[in-house]
Amino acid sequence: MPQSTEQLLARLLAALERELPAAVELRRLLHARPELAHAEEWTARTVCERLPAPAIAAAGTGRIARVGSPHGRPVAVRAELDGLPVQERTGVSFQATGGVMHACGHDVHMAALVALTRAAATLGEGLPAPLLAVFQPSEEAYPSGAEELARSELRALAPRALVAAHIHPELRWGTVALDAGTVNASCDAFEITVHGEPTHGAYPHRGRDPVLALAEIVLALHAAAAQRIDPLHAGTLSVGVLEAGSAENVIPARARARGALRAYRGADRMALRELVAELVAGIASAHGCSGSVQLTPGEPALENDPRIVAAGRELLPAALLETAPEWRSGGSDDFAFFAALAPIALCFVGLEGAAGFDSRPLHHPELIPPDSAVAAVARAQAVLYVAAAAVLSTDA
Repeated sequence: MPQSTEQLLARLLAALERELPAAVELRRLLHARPELAHAEEWTARTVCERLPAPAIAAAGTGRIARVGSPHGRPVAVRAELDGLPVQERTGVSFQATGGVMHACGHDVHMAALVALTRAAATLGEGLPAPLLAVFQPSEEAYPSGAEELARSELRALAPRALVAAHIHPELRWGTVALDAGTVNASCDAFEITVHGEPTHGAYPHRGRDPVLALAEIVLALHAAAAQRIDPLHAGTLSVGVLEAGSAENVIPARARARGALRAYRGADRMALRELVAELVAGIASAHGCSGSVQLTPGEPALENDPRIVAAGRELLPAALLETAPEWRSGGSDDFAFFAALAPIALCFVGLEGAAGFDSRPLHHPELIPPDSAVAAVARAQAVLYVAAAAVLSTDA
């Protein structure tokens, strides 16, 4: 990596250190008052009050601020605004109440990006590329905030690259997983509805049982999914919701299930979609019922740009971070939609073993990253920003 790039990163990190105490306080403030997707009004205002430059509204509650030169194509750094419908059980002094929680680290990501943006603003024209701070709404729910941004305001700003950092409790503290290629799966939501003929439970022969049909469908889907795609390919099918009936002695007219399909490859994604449609129609018919599937296409698989990854891995030690062993996840992130605009890179920042951190999975009601995670995420964001600016400088 050229010395000038390392010197630039050193200056940015030094400026970042001065912003971290305030960022920790911001993180606690944001954590205590989370808002659900598409409703992040207070969150957006609170973030904007601390930015060093005016922010424009984007995709409803989203905000985008630019620092550095007014000319040239910027590098965008993304953080997410929304919380989850989870009742928090962390017991910390800044615990959220009311059944909404930042259970996926979005409070940390936002506070880190505010600190990075303020630090970058002090470098002014000395930045290698303008920095776009993108505070994205609705990462946790559909419609996707990233998809809307990619179609509208963010597209008009023509970023040369988009990068992001995300905490992960299963990676060792002090390490960052930054790998080329696919690191997150695509995700499609589906809803199955089976219509039968209601009857008294004592006379099942006079009706057609949609519950029995749906139960067989769910079992068959899990069994068949393993046979439909190459066992060396990543792909999963899960059913998380079953709904039917209102009384134990009544066979209802309808039964429903909701679930998700995940895959790394486009062909496998299509194969899983086709599998659901085929099995629902066939098994429902065999029970004398009718079945239908409503598919909600979600985010594509997330593929990291190899140039940004290679440059970022070289710069991590300068930010007091180590490269984690290769890490790829069956999770999904709508950050993947930004690949339609420019090269992207998402890294995972480890928490396991951090002082004061009790290991819990993402989306768990007891997950509470330590305050020190703000600095770790901000440094990772800085590394990705500088790496993208360096390797894509000809795209200005």
